[in-house]
Amino acid sequence: MYASTGPLSIHGNAPSKAALYRDRFQLLAQRLTRNPHFSKPAFEADMTKFGSCEIVPIQNLTWQTGKRWIMGVTSQLEDGHFFLEDLTASVEYKITTGFFAENTIVVAEGEMLPKGTFKVNTCGFPPMEDREESISFTSGLDFFGSGASTSDETRKLAEMEKKAVNDMFVVLSDIWLDDEKTMGKLTEVLEGYESVEVVPSLFILMGSFCSSPCNLAFHSFASLRLQFGKLGKMIAQYPRLKEQSRFLFIPSPDDAGPSSVLPRPALPKYLIEELQKEIPNALFMTNPCRIKFYSQEIVVFRRDLLYRMRRSCLIPPSTAETSDDFSHLVATIVHQSHLCPLPLTIQPISWNHDHSLHLFPTPHTIILGDRSEQKAFNYGGVTCFNPGSFSNEHTFVAYRPCNREVELSAI
Repeated sequence: MYASTGPLSIHGNAPSKAALYRDRFQLLAQRLTRNPHFSKPAFEADMTKFGSCEIVPIQNLTWQTGKRWIMGVTSQLEDGHFFLEDLTASVEYKITTGFFAENTIVVAEGEMLPKGTFKVNTCGFPPMEDREESISFTSGLDFFGSGASTSDETRKLAEMEKKAVNDMFVVLSDIWLDDEKTMGKLTEVLEGYESVEVVPSLFILMGSFCSSPCNLAFHSFASLRLQFGKLGKMIAQYPRLKEQSRFLFIPSPDDAGPSSVLPRPALPKYLIEELQKEIPNALFMTNPCRIKFYSQEIVVFRRDLLYRMRRSCLIPPSTAETSDDFSHLVATIVHQSHLCPLPLTIQPISWNHDHSLHLFPTPHTIILGDRSEQKAFNYGGVTCFNPGSFSNEHTFVAYRPCNREVELSAI
């Protein structure tokens, strides 16, 4: 890890792009070395019946024979030819099974063929690491940015979290302010929660906030500003929600901002001024956004990721364990420790700010705003859910962080 001494430039230089891939690879490589299955045994007697799964550098394959384990980034260095690449070298390989996209980091077992191609027998993602183990190995470093907590403080926060049974987050994605039907459905949601005994503590409203992408062809920013003002007046009609709830706004890549590059800054001040007059405590955050609820870390990310990941797959996903694409997506981002492990040609990312998309240590909850079907899935102790598109399907999620209960809802 290293700390920047000043603000990072939006436009990175060539070393910044190299550092993006190097940091992603080293993060998973360090995690893999802590896994007992991939560490070199101290004595021959410690070897299992499967032999040693020690990871070897790719450059060593030129003189080592037999089955070997390697780790590398899937790259297409030549048209139609895929390679595994680490910090030492690259080797062309053939996939026999798996679910992978270009730019993902994989662990592969196989052997070198005489023609210089690495034939893969077994291939998978680097194993995930428990959050507590990651924190213990990093000596309690503060990855969130709110200050490192002692073990006693963490224990007290966890106890307070379990007692916060009345706290609830309402999560909605795709709030088209220029669509009358959407705004009518949103009114019904607000009316419903205004009348409950304990109002939600937080409303998370994710973009897109307009039915048309706010690109170079969009010329209705003044109208969008007025629509945000109308939303503020709508919320102000419900005094209990206005006074007791917080409203968090997170933009999508199609909202107003600097192109579709990730991460996204908060919505421009020009658009939200009228809304802030009505709801002064409204929060306007970046995409992705991280929330700390007592001891729990929650990551919120808005991007239509499932469609892009599915199109970028080199081969169809395996159906041996599940045929649910959302489950495959969750497994991919958790094992990759990255919210968007897609090629930069498909999803541009600011080279200097790629670290904001990292998922290390693994968060407790991941909220993926996607236009695909509403889903919830628990993978390796990580709660992940997609509220679906509110404008298209009128779906949303009520989340109780005290017990990480996900309630899939619709109106």
